[in-house]
Amino acid sequence: MQLTVWTYEGPPHVGAMRIATAMTDVHYVLHAPQGDTYADLLFTMIERRSKRPPVTYTTFQARDLGGDTAQLFQDAVRESFERFAPKAMLVGASCTAELIQDDPGGLASALELPIPVVTLELPSYQKKENWGAAETFYQLVRAICGPLAPKPGTRREDREPNRPARCNLLGPTALGFRHRDDVREISGLLEKLGVIVNVVAPLNASVDDLKRIPDADFNVVLYPEIANPTASWLLRTFAQPMVKTVPIGTGATCEFIREVAALAGIDPTAALNDGTSRAPWYAKSVDSTYLTGKRVFVFGDGTHALAAARIASKELGFQVVGLGTYSREMARDIREAAKGYGCEALICDDYLEVEAKIAELQPELVLGTQMERHIAKRLGLPCAVISAPVHVQDYPARYSPQMGFEGANVIFDTWVHPLMMGLEEHLLGMFRDDFEFHAEASPSHLGGPAMDRRNEASTADVASDNDVALLEAPVAVEAAAWDGIPVWSPEGEKELGKIPFFVRGKARRNTETYAREHGVRVITVEALYDAKAHYSR
Repeated sequence: MQLTVWTYEGPPHVGAMRIATAMTDVHYVLHAPQGDTYADLLFTMIERRSKRPPVTYTTFQARDLGGDTAQLFQDAVRESFERFAPKAMLVGASCTAELIQDDPGGLASALELPIPVVTLELPSYQKKENWGAAETFYQLVRAICGPLAPKPGTRREDREPNRPARCNLLGPTALGFRHRDDVREISGLLEKLGVIVNVVAPLNASVDDLKRIPDADFNVVLYPEIANPTASWLLRTFAQPMVKTVPIGTGATCEFIREVAALAGIDPTAALNDGTSRAPWYAKSVDSTYLTGKRVFVFGDGTHALAAARIASKELGFQVVGLGTYSREMARDIREAAKGYGCEALICDDYLEVEAKIAELQPELVLGTQMERHIAKRLGLPCAVISAPVHVQDYPARYSPQMGFEGANVIFDTWVHPLMMGLEEHLLGMFRDDFEFHAEASPSHLGGPAMDRRNEASTADVASDNDVALLEAPVAVEAAAWDGIPVWSPEGEKELGKIPFFVRGKARRNTETYAREHGVRVITVEALYDAKAHYSR
């Protein structure tokens, strides 16, 4: 465990909370000290849920450590059952309570409650949030569906003729990035294919819904980080095949439709010719020629990072110069994909390391989490958020999926707009000195107060020009005092500002390196162009 200002994932008990909060009649009793209740904020403030998560904390204090914390936990379990009347309970310990070794599972079993009680053993000092969510979902489904498993050697019955195929959507959780809207989009897509959605879990599922999971003909794994262990167990236990293609992007959505159609025994043609995705047309339009070859850095959870890199490279014509994830469970997939893009995979959960890599690569677009958004802002780079962790603005009230054909439209808009707005800002800056931008050349048709304001602005411009004149005085640098760090002259800084924003940082660094190597103390316009000529050879 590492102390940090920011973190991509919380401890595994937060993942367990995401599963409990997603469901309708499951309660989680967490053996935790006072202060660990901060996790409530993640759901009520960031995801803007209307009620608290179904979690009871024992909230023991320092003075309780000298007494019977085990009895404190048992009391919390008993009271939670009586008060909330859940159909199943999860019990476990937070990272701090784990050190006490009170055995939450044994203590809860001793109460002999008339409902399934699932013990979660989540190693807080070795694992993280997504692993905790996946393990919780797996243990819960296994506890509910395990008694329904067929005897070994029993063959799964074939689907009756003319009965529509049924599938489960597995993986969406509370606090998931656009999970709510993804479920709606993919459910609609499956309906068009003629496939019935049997159960969506864990999002909005009940314990009775989990009991119906074995009734489906196959499973759709929407988020592998969360659902892969459960889907693999269902394949082994109930012979339910799984759809592995994650339908993010136009190409992946078409592959998803074909894979579903093959399992369901139906014709995918109508769904493939859906026509609701405008992203492919936009990507081929003349306006998008500006996008071709843009250098992009991708970082996020494994599912979204892989999908984003594919969309960037195959559908928008970007060049993927960096690809990484904090999801170590999917490190192998990320490394394999990175080889295909000719770049080195970055597998880490240290945002400072990610920032250093972005600064080194100087991409023209960053696709990442809310942390990469902050990093890109500091570096002056455009950015779009593609993955959790995200902030409140990435849980919009509007319908905004990432999956399916409509998701492809949303992604196109989200990624392209920062680039287009950046181009607009660059053009405004480039032509700021053009005569057509001056008040004298293009007076307001409104006249009156508007013209007065323009005259006031002109007066302010004269004052600022005087300030610039003072700044443009020769820069004196004493020979003995020079520490090897070149200084930019006002003219040189102004000329640097004319360089497009997406390569300006690289131009600054190259010029400063050239100046240090050649003993140039003051970087003038001439020095800037000397450096450019040097690196162009």
